[in-house]
Amino acid sequence: MGLFSFVKDIGTRLFTNDGEAAEKIAKELNANNPGIDGLKVEFRDSTAFLSGEAKSVEAVQKAVLIAGNIGGVSTVNVDGVKLPGGISAQSIETSGNVQYYIIQSGDNLSKIAKHFYGDANKYPAIFEANREVIKDANLIFPGQKIRIPAA
Repeated sequence: MGLFSFVKDIGTRLFTNDGEAAEKIAKELNANNPGIDGLKVEFRDSTAFLSGEAKSVEAVQKAVLIAGNIGGVSTVNVDGVKLPGGISAQSIETSGNVQYYIIQSGDNLSKIAKHFYGDANKYPAIFEANREVIKDANLIFPGQKIRIPAA
């Protein structure tokens, strides 16, 4: 099963009730255009269920992070997303030599780059890989989940 966990109370709060959640999450995903054609979102019990046809594994990874980093979302399910090349939903998190990291208090992108790459000056690689969820390299928050691309 393609389930990804997040901290429910972290992130920008886009909806005030579950009835409007799916529409607001879909709008956020479409605004950031992660690369899923025919994207549909359902929301129940703090889980965002995504469906559609992905152009790449990276597109699904980004969609998961966009949806999961929205306040009120604790889980993202991508079982309804068709992936290219017969890739399974279960392998999305590990495909493409990508690691995930949950930002801790006191972190900044340079510190994270130093930890993963041994060089704080490589923080732009992390920023570019997460443009959909990090709008400003200086504004990250504890509990936010990001992608760490291979060095």
